[in-house]
Amino acid sequence: MATETTISRPAPFVEDLGKDLATQAVALTGVPVVSGGIGSLSQMAGETAAGFKGRQDAARAFDVRKQNLAGLAPQVAGQDALQQQAQSLAQSGVGSYQPFLQGAQAATGPQAFQQFMSPYQSQVMDASLAEFDRNAAIQQQRISDQAVSSGAFGGGREGVAQAEYMAGSDRNRSALQAGMLQEGFQNAQAAAQQQFNNQQGLAQLLPGLQGTDISRLGQLGALNQAQTQAGFDATREANRAAAFQPQEQLQNYGNLVTGIMGGMQGSGTATTNVPNPTPLQTALGVGTTLAGIYGGLKNPGKVNFNMNAG
Repeated sequence: MATETTISRPAPFVEDLGKDLATQAVALTGVPVVSGGIGSLSQMAGETAAGFKGRQDAARAFDVRKQNLAGLAPQVAGQDALQQQAQSLAQSGVGSYQPFLQGAQAATGPQAFQQFMSPYQSQVMDASLAEFDRNAAIQQQRISDQAVSSGAFGGGREGVAQAEYMAGSDRNRSALQAGMLQEGFQNAQAAAQQQFNNQQGLAQLLPGLQGTDISRLGQLGALNQAQTQAGFDATREANRAAAFQPQEQLQNYGNLVTGIMGGMQGSGTATTNVPNPTPLQTALGVGTTLAGIYGGLKNPGKVNFNMNAG
């Protein structure tokens, strides 16, 4: 039995592309991947000189690729004017209530009422007592006038009347003065208590205000953090693009080669088993061949001996 082998191969230029792709892929596997420039490298303990040189060469190539791709590097938009204005307003409002708390706190304590005493109290008291003394003097004069008219002027009856009046008048004067002092103290004490209550209200309000500040600052901080993180992500993406550009280019090249080879006839080897001719087929084939040769010699004009006579 004979064996027939058929080998189909792509066009020579396609084979060249495949060989070039394989060569580049193998060469690329030996290049270390770096994500920083030459200035970011330092030889590690135990690292060979050849290995460090390989990383340095890769870092130099990384710098070149990064410079070449600078126009494609991702960018992050900064805060707009409204965001900046909101942040400025929030920062200026933090702690703005502190002076009110300090003023309220100063109004507490045992002597707090003193600052709430009326500044005109002494003048009011002096005027009231002066009017009281004037009326007392008038009343004393009346007692004297009555004594004169009754002929008892300078006598014991007048002295008793004057003494009795003066004692009562002094008591009334003291009561008047004490009443005005008590009233002023009570008013000041009430104002101090009201201020103390206000201070308690502010103390209770303080945690809420602080919570609002914390919330505002937290939100702004999260905004700034997200802004910073976006910058980090953009830098990382730019570094990643520069670091893996050779692999991506080779992958694109491989896809292109694969696409070209997909349109060509596939390469490979096909083997077909052809059965050997039988003795009869061999004899017939030899006879036919000899007859053809003989006929060509005897009949140069190529007359067809198979034509029917007739």
